[in-house]
Amino acid sequence: MANKRSTPDIILILTTLTLLAVGLIMVYSASAVWADYKFQDTFFFAKRQLLFAGLGVVAMFFIMNVDYWTWRTWAKLIILVCFFLLVIVLIPGVGMERNGSRSWIGVGAFSVQPSEFMKIAMITFLAKYLSENQKKITSFKKGLVPSLSLVFLAFGMIMLQPDLGTGTVMVGTCIVMIYVSGARISHFVGLGLIGVAGFVVLVLSAPYRIKRITSFLNPWEDPLGSGFQIIQSLYAIGPGGLLGLGLGQSRQKFFYLPEPQTDFIFAILAEELGFIGGTLVVLLFSLLLWRGIRIALGAPDLYGSFLAVGIIAMIAIQVIINVGVVTGLMPVTGITLPFLSYGGSSLTLMLVAVGILLNISRYAKY
Repeated sequence: MANKRSTPDIILILTTLTLLAVGLIMVYSASAVWADYKFQDTFFFAKRQLLFAGLGVVAMFFIMNVDYWTWRTWAKLIILVCFFLLVIVLIPGVGMERNGSRSWIGVGAFSVQPSEFMKIAMITFLAKYLSENQKKITSFKKGLVPSLSLVFLAFGMIMLQPDLGTGTVMVGTCIVMIYVSGARISHFVGLGLIGVAGFVVLVLSAPYRIKRITSFLNPWEDPLGSGFQIIQSLYAIGPGGLLGLGLGQSRQKFFYLPEPQTDFIFAILAEELGFIGGTLVVLLFSLLLWRGIRIALGAPDLYGSFLAVGIIAMIAIQVIINVGVVTGLMPVTGITLPFLSYGGSSLTLMLVAVGILLNISRYAKY
């Protein structure tokens, strides 16, 4: 392995911390009204987000100094533990149900989401597999099928919760990694057709998913039902204009947009900070992705490259889907916006992923 650099990617660190700071401010602004009404504490969500952000930052700087090959060594054990967690979360009394999805395990006053851990576990394991079997990846039976079989096994278990959003991000991330490793496009075309058919079956099997699709196409057809969130999100973004209504001045957070501190926090940001504020956040994400791509290209070995690609793909897919949903370009999926949305497991694991990326940057040549 190449010699370690004295410092990690400073631009990546600063960009991540800036996004995290924006997220903390926006979580408080978006949640204060709801938190005061429900918990009589305007800082209820903000304090929890600050706690997880603090833990995540500590974890990020700690993992930044852990040789990324450590994850290669423990990849099999990590993914086995995550599969175990995906099993026990389905057990009544162990898994906690929220909004019709049994996706959380209670730990004291807090809860963890095993599917979030599985995203990182799958990236570390698949990076190991692809780096050791790159020559086989052009073979459908010897390379592509074994890697995708594990991915879709995890996806199937996540769908038992069900959690289509997290499952979609995981599968999309893995497909990007496999494609970058040299898999044939012809194989992807065939599998893509099968995937589309499977996705259609998943949508048709659950009435609420059908409503999400129809509401995406025409939310005003059911403005008080399936189209409610999208309409309220657009009502937030529209009045924001160029400069916004001002920080803390959102109208939609007054019980119009449900739980605005989570999936639709970008709508509140656009309402309060306007087109310029929203654009600056998108540019920050673009900067983060650019640094990640440079790290992937400069990594000293295949494992580091595939690991970096997986982390960057995961962040990019979540940002694209979340912003797409909030702006009415995609159906509602329940995917959080990295570093900004309220959520303990997702925030902490995202910072852990950046920590791994920072460690790779200490070896990368660019």
